[in-house]
Amino acid sequence: MVFLLDVDNTLLDNDRVTADLRAYLETSFGAERAMRYWTIFEELRTEMGYADYLGALQRYRLQPDDGITHHQQMLLMSSFLLEYPFAARLFAGAINVIRHLGQFGRTVILSDGDVVFQPRKVQRSGIWDAVEGRVLIYIHKEQMLESVERLYPAQRYVMIDDKVRLLDAMKSIWRDRLTTVFPRQGHYALDAAAVAKYRTPDVTVEQIGELSTIDVSRWRDSPRAAP
Repeated sequence: MVFLLDVDNTLLDNDRVTADLRAYLETSFGAERAMRYWTIFEELRTEMGYADYLGALQRYRLQPDDGITHHQQMLLMSSFLLEYPFAARLFAGAINVIRHLGQFGRTVILSDGDVVFQPRKVQRSGIWDAVEGRVLIYIHKEQMLESVERLYPAQRYVMIDDKVRLLDAMKSIWRDRLTTVFPRQGHYALDAAAVAKYRTPDVTVEQIGELSTIDVSRWRDSPRAAP
């Protein structure tokens, strides 16, 4: 088996990271400038298909500025993002889950994101070392399953992700070769209306840490073989 793990709101509380960034922006830039940044951020996410915090900062930089203080604050914001203590935002038991799953197959990070900030997040959180560098970061991971198979061939895959939309899309391709695991964490997972639009995942847990107590060897034969 190969266990594919998402990062944001699956292993790491990205909602908390975003809340910290919002507070930092409002304190350092003021409410109006902070709102301008988030407007650019959402525009870029719609355009690119993933969250790009540094890309939004680059576009914000093109906006008219009002002096050296504004410029210095922007430089400090990039430092805030790159030096953020991501290890402190791991969900309880996240690293233990990776170790537990590693007893039954290879663990691989499969995440969406940019090529600078997302790898930095995975490294500084300790996740990179926990999976021994097996990290895949794409723009749309559900469209890259052939690449995943080529790099990490397996008879059965397990995808652990807080977004049922992505679990459903991957299930449509891999079908019974895939066990979908849905940790109900973060704002996407708690949006009942959005979750109801897609097929029910094979396994649902309330917290990622619960997976360290499950005998996942049962999933080798059946995607829904829960304890």
